[in-house]
Amino acid sequence: MKSDLVAGIDSSTQSTKVVVCDAATGEIVRTGRASHPDGTEVAPSAWWDALREATDGLLDGVGAIGVGGQQHGMVTLDEDGEVVRPALLWNDTRSAKAAEDLGSELGAENWAKSVGSVPVASFTVTKLRWMAENEPELADRVAKVLLPHDWLTWRLLGQGAEPVTDRGDASGTGYFSPAGGTYRQDLLAHAFGGRTPSLPKLLGPAEAAGHTPDGILVSAGTGDNMAAALGLELVPGDVVVSLGTSGTVFGVSETASADPTGIVAGFADATGRFLPLACTLNAARVLTATAAMLGVELAEFDKLALAAAPGSGGLTFLPYLDGERTPNLPDAKGTLFGLTRANMTPENLARAAVEGMLCGLAAGLDALREQGLEVRRVLLIGGGAQSAAVRAVAPVVFGVPVVIPEVAEYVAVGAARQAAWALASSKEPPRWQEDHGKTRLELAEPTEADRAEGYRIQQRHLEARELGHGIPAKPKED
Repeated sequence: MKSDLVAGIDSSTQSTKVVVCDAATGEIVRTGRASHPDGTEVAPSAWWDALREATDGLLDGVGAIGVGGQQHGMVTLDEDGEVVRPALLWNDTRSAKAAEDLGSELGAENWAKSVGSVPVASFTVTKLRWMAENEPELADRVAKVLLPHDWLTWRLLGQGAEPVTDRGDASGTGYFSPAGGTYRQDLLAHAFGGRTPSLPKLLGPAEAAGHTPDGILVSAGTGDNMAAALGLELVPGDVVVSLGTSGTVFGVSETASADPTGIVAGFADATGRFLPLACTLNAARVLTATAAMLGVELAEFDKLALAAAPGSGGLTFLPYLDGERTPNLPDAKGTLFGLTRANMTPENLARAAVEGMLCGLAAGLDALREQGLEVRRVLLIGGGAQSAAVRAVAPVVFGVPVVIPEVAEYVAVGAARQAAWALASSKEPPRWQEDHGKTRLELAEPTEADRAEGYRIQQRHLEARELGHGIPAKPKED
């Protein structure tokens, strides 16, 4: 008889989080957590130690387990399955020049056409180029290249198992074609100095990788963004805007994307569809930084922002406090436009910060639209989504209905949902959100007046961007 419980693992940059869920309803019945060491270069054994600590005592009665892992990290193994060097994580930027070189050698348009994305320093393929050029002796020892979730799944399966992956996580390597569903060995060899290490076997969305030595079924696993999409049960027309340290904008699509500008990464998802994604560097920290400058806590910051009229009295804030990715302005700084004696108030500055941050995310939405993605509603998640001011302004700026899902570890929940899918061997994954009363706060749908105001706010943002950074302000469609 199949178990009623499944487990999902979120192995992120900073920690391992575990949820044990009812396989039929998704109800979370147990949770666990363990920290990872700091740094952008980490021994994979630390992830395994954290997984064991976080799951200690939690897996009794669990019938299946899945892993959602941080994307892009490079795990290299020798012929004996031993780690060749510490894993380079997605946020390790030593491969920035390698990314530039690879882009120059093959051209951005060719990369986009071949693998759906233009590689940046986070992508695995650029880390392999860095290793080939800087650690050739170690590169010569590499027999297998895995991603973090691949390695953890392999360890769960036990000695003698074959490494496996899924198309979602593989789509972030830079040597996998989401449109074709196949590895691009030629690009791997080009990046890795002619070397052709073996890669994990690709599994289907509901395909099982095998079983642990204790008999727990192990699903294919996937990357963290793909697991989050699975946990949120996205359908075409849904777009997630995540307001964390950085911002991400992604949605599911029936067709593959290929953006030669590099703004949109053309990933695959964990269901057989595609997951175009754009990233901004400035999200929730814009709010905390502005609150600190005003000398107030976030609750008071919200009150200030809500006390100002839409449009912030003519103030426009380009909040590029850490440079920016969308648009690609790595050396940019934050700028305030339109200051007058009349509008220089704490209220207007607070609201300008909220509007500026959300306009940056709206640029990500526009980038996805340009790749053919339909945006019918936005699911707003992350720490910044808890802000009352953000909740008030987001429908105005985005111009579409906005929903706030209940706070949850959606990467871990998505990994658990994949495990339940593999356990049931069903055509579709179980429906946990709508069928079982998961709470979602639906914000007031924007009126025509709201949309008009949002249009004006975004136009001022685009005009300020043109003035400050020379990016043409193409009029948005009203």
